[in-house]
Amino acid sequence: MGFSELFCILGWLAITFSKVVWWLYVGRLLVGCGIGLLSYVVPVYVAEITPKNLRGGFTAVHQLMICCGMSLTYLIGAFVNWRILALIGIIPCLAQLLSLPFIPDSPRWLAKVGRMKESDSALQRLRGKNGDVYQEATEIRDYTESLQQQTESSIIGLFQLQYLRSLIVGVGLMILQQFGGINGIVFYANSIFISAGLSESIGTIAMVAVKIPMTTLGVLLTDKSGRRPLLLLSAVGTCLGCFLAAVSFLLQDLHKWKEVSPIMAFVGVLVYVGSFSLGMGAIPWVIMSEIFPINVKGSAGSFVTLVNWLCSWIVSYAFNFLMSWSSTGTFFIFASICGFTVLFVAKLVPETKGRTLEEIQASLNSYSTKK
Repeated sequence: MGFSELFCILGWLAITFSKVVWWLYVGRLLVGCGIGLLSYVVPVYVAEITPKNLRGGFTAVHQLMICCGMSLTYLIGAFVNWRILALIGIIPCLAQLLSLPFIPDSPRWLAKVGRMKESDSALQRLRGKNGDVYQEATEIRDYTESLQQQTESSIIGLFQLQYLRSLIVGVGLMILQQFGGINGIVFYANSIFISAGLSESIGTIAMVAVKIPMTTLGVLLTDKSGRRPLLLLSAVGTCLGCFLAAVSFLLQDLHKWKEVSPIMAFVGVLVYVGSFSLGMGAIPWVIMSEIFPINVKGSAGSFVTLVNWLCSWIVSYAFNFLMSWSSTGTFFIFASICGFTVLFVAKLVPETKGRTLEEIQASLNSYSTKK
């Protein structure tokens, strides 16, 4: 996290004081590297330090804070120029960097590197002076010892039978999350609303008004209803939202129901964004942080995060070309992918609510613990 924050601080400084265009490119690259690292490290760290009955909600808070931060950035950006906005971006990075000495290391990471006494101390600190950590510490120690005989796997080493299900679930959720169209729809929301014959300002305000409350609801429900029900409900909602938007553009192409089609597009996009915020936004990151064993967590998490950001770039880059080809076809494609997500979650994604990380990983990677 420390290196990530340094990347972000240097990137924002390069953007703030840029005199030529390539400074902006360097700044964007540094900030991108920092954010890319944080997008993986934060949910994994949170998952490793929180109790099993609170882990989902705490990990999902990461996505909620992203939503709040983006909304706050949009708000501040309306009143200040981009250089000042970039300078303001340094404040949270600096605050986290300065607070890192006061944050304990992950007990599971400490156990992995053989520092068992420090692992027990960190766990006790996290659970409070009067917390009973004996059973949890024993589970961490036993599971870590069962993995000691295995070497740290590289990304190539991930493609083994024992990690196959974890890899399919982790990579599959990330691909479906992005190919469902979220970044294209959010980044080009103004263009979508204008194409549908609506005011871009009303559409943007409505999206923010839906996104934050629905993300908050998802955080509250993650450890109560479970991951799978929320993912299924979210995927069904995104499918319905894309379908409504596709039908709206189809009606426009056919020059029918001209009074109804803009409202249908508006409702479709809001249903999509709200449904995505409820589950598909945060829970793939929650599950990714839970399913990989400690000996492959670094390489697996890096690979899954790379897939996520690569798919995000593909969708963001291709969205305008797809909309130029056919707005109706674009949203029908996204609706189909969201529909496939329902089947993927129903058939392959495990329920991780109320289970320790060791229980989840042992059940998914049974070959690794039987050897």
